[in-house]
Amino acid sequence: MGHTGFRFYKLSFLLPGQLVLLAIILFPLLFTLRVSLSGWDAISPGLGWTGLANYAALLGDTRFWEAMLRLSGMAVGSVLIQYTLGFALALLVWREIALRRFFRVLFLIPMMTTPVIMSVIWRTIFHESLGPANDLLGAIGLGPYPWLTSANFAMAAVMIVEIWQWTPFMFLLLLAGLLSLPREQFLAAAIDGAGPIRTFFNVTFPLLVPVSIGAIVIRLIEASKIMETVYVLTSGGPGTATETAGYYIYIKGLRDFEIGYAASLSITYLVIMIVLLTIVAKLLVRTFIGRSA
Repeated sequence: MGHTGFRFYKLSFLLPGQLVLLAIILFPLLFTLRVSLSGWDAISPGLGWTGLANYAALLGDTRFWEAMLRLSGMAVGSVLIQYTLGFALALLVWREIALRRFFRVLFLIPMMTTPVIMSVIWRTIFHESLGPANDLLGAIGLGPYPWLTSANFAMAAVMIVEIWQWTPFMFLLLLAGLLSLPREQFLAAAIDGAGPIRTFFNVTFPLLVPVSIGAIVIRLIEASKIMETVYVLTSGGPGTATETAGYYIYIKGLRDFEIGYAASLSITYLVIMIVLLTIVAKLLVRTFIGRSA
């Protein structure tokens, strides 16, 4: 068997998995694209051709674009805080401290619970009159605050839940990165008399930049799909104060049953997210690794 034939023979073993992967990814995407070009709704079910009418309509849909802006701010703000807290926790248990193995497991517990269950728990916590959040704040002379009935507080409540649940993900990746760092640079910094702050900015953080970029990009991808938390905690309210793009698409598709329009919103949302996240990833790489990257 020649080299080419042997190579084809090896690749043939990958073919079934590749076909399944294409079926799982490509078919739903193409079908959604086709649906977006139809007028499928509660009155006219089916794939009747309407061309780009849905896309023309969404250009003037201010509620969708406001939801996209709201989602962007929510995602960027929560991920930055998650990164900061996750880095701090990773540095804490990276060092030799008492019960560090216990804390490593403890910090991961929020991530192990499903978002819906966590949102139900936090909705009880944020209850204005019965929730423990206002009780604890009242003990130190603060509050009560309208966590779920005020626009600003509701946004803060959604971000708090996201930060609480997904900071452990940042912690896990950054801790793994810290544990894999070479010790020679730290020994050299200690010999040069560098203190903890100087060592962090000159050694620890630069070495951890690739892991940090990966963690931030992964979390931005996940944060751009915020849906369960909003659905359970605030239902997009009060009004549309916490309505994200995903929740608005859900309303159009599964409440108003405007399937064709919801599909066009989904395709537009997907394209925007791919473009924005690609730009963010490239900016992070060029800023912290170098322009040649």
